[in-house]
Amino acid sequence: GTDLSNLGNARWRLNEAGRAIRYYEQALAISKEIGDRRGEGGDLGNLGIAHGQLGNPQLAIEFFEQALTIDREISDSYGEGKDLANLGEAYRELGDAQQAIGVHELALAIHREIGDRCGQGSDLTGLGNVYFQLGDARPAIGYFEQALAIHREIGDINGVASASFNLSLLHAQQGDPAQALLLARKAAQLWGQIGNTPYAQRAQQLVAQLERQGR
Repeated sequence: GTDLSNLGNARWRLNEAGRAIRYYEQALAISKEIGDRRGEGGDLGNLGIAHGQLGNPQLAIEFFEQALTIDREISDSYGEGKDLANLGEAYRELGDAQQAIGVHELALAIHREIGDRCGQGSDLTGLGNVYFQLGDARPAIGYFEQALAIHREIGDINGVASASFNLSLLHAQQGDPAQALLLARKAAQLWGQIGNTPYAQRAQQLVAQLERQGR
């Protein structure tokens, strides 16, 4: 099952979610057949992520909930936190903000309990995204700033860039173009540094837009 899961992960990274799903389904069948509950939970989580990528958040939620049930059953706190974080993102995609906030907060509590700083950064980003989507800038900024501090602490360059970009958008909305421009430039620089060209270009577009507004 592990080899099939790895093949699925490779296809997912290539944005071939449909092919990844076929590998994950085969891996899941094997995990069930041999009674590997941890593997089964991982396969269900992978299926949820892939279906979410294909724009099916409701189906993704069903897989994440099955994964969550298994991870709780086998007392896998790391898996439980990951499942809850994935559920939060799926509920946000579905437009259910309150449910998204609730499960992201549960994920954050678990990641704090087990000392998973990377997970905490992702959870704080998830909460920021929900409030951003709701148009509630103050809590969104607070969550993104907390996420930024953690990403800096653990040396997660992509996380720092993402938090900086989100904060730039919010500061621009809040009428602080100078701070927005500073953050957008930082995001563009960091994404360029790690070779994330599409996101670097997106940040550069924001920089150009803010520079035009500042003239």
